[in-house]
Amino acid sequence: MATTINEAKQITLLDGTVISARPLKLSLLRKFMAEFDKIAEVAEDNNKSLDQLLVCVKIALQQFGPAVLEGTADLEELLDLPLVYEIVEEASGIKMQDAALLGGIA
Repeated sequence: MATTINEAKQITLLDGTVISARPLKLSLLRKFMAEFDKIAEVAEDNNKSLDQLLVCVKIALQQFGPAVLEGTADLEELLDLPLVYEIVEEASGIKMQDAALLGGIA
């Protein structure tokens, strides 16, 4: 039987903070997926879709970088869209390059 181990991936935020990302533990993945599913409801509105992605990132950061969430910095100042996609992909395995999944957000 083959065994696959997901190694942590280092992601550097815009302020230089490095977080170690890997698939979410199941308790957080359930919360993450519940929020991610809501993107389909707001797919026609790019601002609402982005807000929903940020909710997902905040859930992922509970595992990857809780100190980032505790800081006084605005999360939107630490991220750009490619970083959001990278965090979502590492947390959930969902490939964000599939524009159909997000209703055209790219």
